[in-house]
Amino acid sequence: MKIYNTLSKKKEEFVPHEQGKVSIYVCGPTVYNLIHIGNARPMIIFDTVRRYMEHKGWQVNYVSNFTDVDDKIIKKAQEEGVESSVISERYIEECKKDMKALNVKTATVHPKATEEIDGMQQMIKTLLENGNAYVAKDGTVYFKTRSFRDYGKLSHKNLDDLRGGNRSLLVSGEDQKEDPLDFVLWKPKKEGEPFWESPWCEGRPGWHIECSVMSKKYLGDEIDIHAGGEDLIFPHHENEIAQSEAANGKPFARYWMHNGFLNIDNKKMSKSAGNFFTVRDIGEKYDLQVLRFFMLSAHYRSPLNFSAELMEAAKNGYERIVTSVSNLNYLLEKAQGDTMRGEEEKLAEEAKGFADKFDAAMEDDFNTADAISAIFELVKFANTNASEESSAAFIKALKEEIVTLSDICGLLVEKAEEMLDEEIEQLIEERQAARKAKNFARADEIRNMLSERGILLEDTREGVKWKRA
Repeated sequence: MKIYNTLSKKKEEFVPHEQGKVSIYVCGPTVYNLIHIGNARPMIIFDTVRRYMEHKGWQVNYVSNFTDVDDKIIKKAQEEGVESSVISERYIEECKKDMKALNVKTATVHPKATEEIDGMQQMIKTLLENGNAYVAKDGTVYFKTRSFRDYGKLSHKNLDDLRGGNRSLLVSGEDQKEDPLDFVLWKPKKEGEPFWESPWCEGRPGWHIECSVMSKKYLGDEIDIHAGGEDLIFPHHENEIAQSEAANGKPFARYWMHNGFLNIDNKKMSKSAGNFFTVRDIGEKYDLQVLRFFMLSAHYRSPLNFSAELMEAAKNGYERIVTSVSNLNYLLEKAQGDTMRGEEEKLAEEAKGFADKFDAAMEDDFNTADAISAIFELVKFANTNASEESSAAFIKALKEEIVTLSDICGLLVEKAEEMLDEEIEQLIEERQAARKAKNFARADEIRNMLSERGILLEDTREGVKWKRA
């Protein structure tokens, strides 16, 4: 397996720290509102990475945090006149609902920043003892960036260039810094903000320290994969490396994976531009499996453009797979024989070649676009070779192959209760034709089949009407 490592800027063979086990940390959302589709991309991408690794037999410890103390959370709480925890808990639950709707698996652990304050203070103490941090007069604790010689190795930025005046790259923080590049580890409370006692002042942690501490607690000093959006490379992930390696004395993460940006109609997503969409917004127009399919239709490192046209294309692509599985289920109800016959064994072996193509794509830096192409080839193969004359064993083998590969991508392609409208209409037309031909047995068979799948038919003067049960 090859993974593109942001640290080395090249594909590297993946070798986990411990044989048979993989540790992954993915930076999660700041919970002050419903998650938007930009948040959804890394959730879907790295969930798929996890699924593939588990499919290959690795035991995956997957940690993704919730940042539940932040300026935006505090601001929203003040606007509503409630405690910050009310806001964060509300949107953690909403986020979990959206993740479930996207078929994103629950992490092994979903730590919250506010529950890890003791660990953050302990790491800050270690950094102070090691000479990597200092305390300002007001109690703010800063990381001494120049004390970490390798600073900039992830983002490939030069410290002197940063210091030279490119203000857009400077790490934000408070006054009283010894060096403009130093960043905050702990900051004093402000009026009306949540705070914790500390040896330095009543206050709260800086953003960067939380992931270093949670990663260490739940995955150890050195982890296999650290992942997130490419906007986190600098300064967040760069600062995590500096803190973790200065405190632990070990390399932090072996592989750094970052997904590309998501644009809307070729423009950056923003509320002011009127092109900001939450996952819920998209869920009102599409099955969220279509959104997942869309996110996987491009390589994760590539920028991805979201548009109505591309979503329609994704809907059609997803429905091709769902329809194929549905047709195979229909054939399976009619098929006879638990053993393959004639050329079927040879064809079944040929079908496995598409799974090999799928694996080859995923092993090459998780190229989900090519992996989905392999599923489409398998779907076409199944549509061409499965018929009412096929054995149950052959049809079942084809169906299981499609479902297995789709499941690795987190795509639910066998949902009887959610038959496609077009498929229902086709079956109703077939039933009408059967009735006209006085083939009432087939007409009743179609009615019963639709009923079993939650579709109720009603014969009226205006024609056949249907509804979902």
